[in-house]
Amino acid sequence: MLNETLIEATKSFVKKELENAEGGHDWFHTLRVYKNSLLISKSEDVNKLVVALGALLHDVADSKFYDGDDTIGPKKAREFLFKHNVDSTVIEHVVKIIENISFSSNINNDNVFKSIELDVIQDADRLDALGAIGIARTFNYGGFKNRALYNPDIEPNLNMTKEEYKSSTAPTINHFYEKLLLLKDKMNTKTGRKIAEARHNYMSSFLDQFYAEWNGNI
Repeated sequence: MLNETLIEATKSFVKKELENAEGGHDWFHTLRVYKNSLLISKSEDVNKLVVALGALLHDVADSKFYDGDDTIGPKKAREFLFKHNVDSTVIEHVVKIIENISFSSNINNDNVFKSIELDVIQDADRLDALGAIGIARTFNYGGFKNRALYNPDIEPNLNMTKEEYKSSTAPTINHFYEKLLLLKDKMNTKTGRKIAEARHNYMSSFLDQFYAEWNGNI
């Protein structure tokens, strides 16, 4: 199958799979990650087909919406790519990316798989958790899970295990400290770091404003 035809088929497949997804993890999130991946790839020596497929399939079945089962996404991706006669080495690479891209999968620093394609897509995914979009997604998910906006009596847990992170029910503001504000220093590429810096600063300004309003200072 020609790459262009394969990419369009993948887009259609993912769009259908995410038809009723939560707003922060829907097709538009995937599309933004895909576009950011292509942008970052311009400055990196990558397999562009792997980047495109990995970005499009990275959240086809996010474990947080499948009772924490992180095997469903890789399985769906593998079956789709096999059905479309994609080269086995490409399939394995894409599956490895899906298995290793998430923030939670890297908490214990026990991942052994590395590739520049993973670096690019991981940066693109993390960028979508930063800035204005990141703020919107965070509160959308918090509302979806019926979490408190903020509770000064519940401090962020900065030393969570993977299991604690995945089962956390903490207020939404805590998530900024437990993940979002940490991402800037975890970016893999020069382009990713540059974009992340600006988005990080925007989030910091938002938090300053949030606390000022919360405390009745302005």
